[in-house]
Amino acid sequence: MQTIQTAPFVNGFALGASLIIAIGAQNALVLRHGLRRHHVMVVTTICFAVDLGLIILGVAGFGSLIATWPSVTQIAAWGGAAFLTWYGLRSALAAIHPSTLSAGSQRSAPALGRTALATLAVSLLNPHVYLDTVILIGGIAAQYEPVPRRSFGAGAALASLIWFYGLGFGARLLAPLFAKPTAWRILDLAIAVVMWSIALGLTLGQLASGTSAVALAP
Repeated sequence: MQTIQTAPFVNGFALGASLIIAIGAQNALVLRHGLRRHHVMVVTTICFAVDLGLIILGVAGFGSLIATWPSVTQIAAWGGAAFLTWYGLRSALAAIHPSTLSAGSQRSAPALGRTALATLAVSLLNPHVYLDTVILIGGIAAQYEPVPRRSFGAGAALASLIWFYGLGFGARLLAPLFAKPTAWRILDLAIAVVMWSIALGLTLGQLASGTSAVALAP
């Protein structure tokens, strides 16, 4: 029976944690649902499952395969930019009329299906997630032999599991702070800025790649 090797496992955990613990679209979504306590298990499980699947693909060596299909990342980039722009606008509008977490003013939970689709969109329509998991984690994992490679992947997956479930279910500890409308206004504005920043980065990246392609054309 093959056992987890400590060194590559720790290295995988550290890399996975450094990539995932940052302000991003997924984390903003998980935090907001965690604070509201709306479908937290569904949101966190989808985020982790997507991350886990991509880490497995990366460790299995699919990074080089994706690199040969640039159209896949281009489609994801434009779709992700459009979705994140819309989501940022929705957050900005929510900041204009902030709510609270007081018992008497809880908003009703959004539909489960809509929440799941939004979580999948945020998780999959961002090429950065493929670069972080399939390409970067997969590329570093490729330096190991098969057994330590799997330990490296297991470490990265554990970091993802701890972070998403910890953020989703730990967000309720911030509930007293978000009993004030000002806190929600700041959070929604921050989410809008994050979403728009990522969307702008994706758009500029695609425009730059298109310009480069034209310049290189005979």
